[in-house]
Amino acid sequence: MKIKIIQKDNSIIDANLVTFLISEDYNDRYLVYSKGEKHGESDNIIYISKIEKNDNNNFYLKEIVDNIEWNKVQHLLKRIANA
Repeated sequence: MKIKIIQKDNSIIDANLVTFLISEDYNDRYLVYSKGEKHGESDNIIYISKIEKNDNNNFYLKEIVDNIEWNKVQHLLKRIANA
């Protein structure tokens, strides 16, 4: 599925939705997407961002920088891979 991501500078990124993750406690949501880039000949580069809501109830993507949160996301991805 094609999606459009509007960046802070209002530029638009065309991306492909890979999947949508919800944490086990249902408090956190993550968007997994690709911009069609490859690493080597066959490995697709994917991006994962946390979905947040601002005071105006608009959604935005937030970079994941915390190691604890990255571990949580990796756990969610492993559940999908092992399903």
